[in-house]
Amino acid sequence: MEQNDKGREVDEEETMAYCLLHLPLGECKATFNLEKAVCNHGFFMMAPNLWIPSTKTLQRPLRLADSTTSVTVSISHPHNHTCLHVRVQGTRHVPSADQQVILEQVARMLRISEKDERNMRAFQRVHSRAKEKGFGRVFRSPTLFEDCVKCILLCNCTLMRALNMARDLCKLQSELTVGLISHILEPQPNGEEFISNTMRKGLKRKQCTKKKNVKTKMRRKEATNIPSKVNKCVEANLNLQMSESNAPQLGNFPSSKELAALNEEILKNHCKLGYRARSILELARKFERGNLELDKFGKGFDMAYEKVYEKLMKIKGFGPFACANVKMCTGFYQEVPVDSETLRHMREMHGRESCNKGTIGNDVREIYEKYAPFQCLAYWLELWEYYENKFGKLSELPNSEYHTVTGSFKNGKMICP
Repeated sequence: MEQNDKGREVDEEETMAYCLLHLPLGECKATFNLEKAVCNHGFFMMAPNLWIPSTKTLQRPLRLADSTTSVTVSISHPHNHTCLHVRVQGTRHVPSADQQVILEQVARMLRISEKDERNMRAFQRVHSRAKEKGFGRVFRSPTLFEDCVKCILLCNCTLMRALNMARDLCKLQSELTVGLISHILEPQPNGEEFISNTMRKGLKRKQCTKKKNVKTKMRRKEATNIPSKVNKCVEANLNLQMSESNAPQLGNFPSSKELAALNEEILKNHCKLGYRARSILELARKFERGNLELDKFGKGFDMAYEKVYEKLMKIKGFGPFACANVKMCTGFYQEVPVDSETLRHMREMHGRESCNKGTIGNDVREIYEKYAPFQCLAYWLELWEYYENKFGKLSELPNSEYHTVTGSFKNGKMICP
């Protein structure tokens, strides 16, 4: 028997409580493989995602229907089952509205939909090796906003730094949730303040306390203020986090609402984002104001392909590379994201030794045009095969070695793909 912080005995069954949800694979059941659906893109290496090789399980926080509260889930695919198992940790009951939201996020990450299945099969018809490898679902985030931010993080830096920035953003979200950061609000042109109820509570708590060493107490106190439907779940997750190590604890990836309330200095100081802080804040505020309609992509809203590009290019910080990555996340695969890794790939894998920034556009078109409208998937399959030939199966790689997965070097530094 264990004891909680109040001395009450807690049996092991209570501490291991979970609610098991099922996500039917439907049309995807014949082709779906969880390991291959997750471990094929740098996003799966970035916090708060945690791939566990020994059990072939994906673990991370997901938001509930209130869009504020997060719970930790573990996603697995039992052999020969026609559905995924989604374990919501720390509780035995999840209301139906929250269940639906959780399963929608899981389906988005793993591209479990009729449209994604059609795309995968169409791609495999024009690319026989993709069918042999079971390739065609590129991992993404539970929300488009997280995808967009991570595309910014991957630009013009080492993979190690991109991983660190994602981790720091999740740590920041944890501190925002329990009110451990003194928020500095950025004045808005229309006089509005982007601030959620959770943040407002955090501000009030911060102003009322003068104690310095209150992190543990405040985390536990916050758990008691969360609606009863998830109270035990959140409390269990917090206790687990605090007991595992002395390392900084991670939260969920911050939402647009949480980030929009902050100013540039907080992101720079807490997450070491540099110039990216301004771009991410602008993106968050546009999401919150409804200036963007990117959330419609992939949800049955047909927009011209060129329209996607135009909207993305208007967002500060989104150049051609980031735009192509976001379009891939939304299911538009026509454009290959071009960076230093693409140059290396053209030279090493396709014998285009004279390929440079001026010619790479033509080289990419000549090589991948035959796979239209899935040029990006064809390119990504080649990169995935290259990395696995060089580093072994990415799904079996320890997370301590994730930062080594790259083929490009510049001035002695690895440049992320």
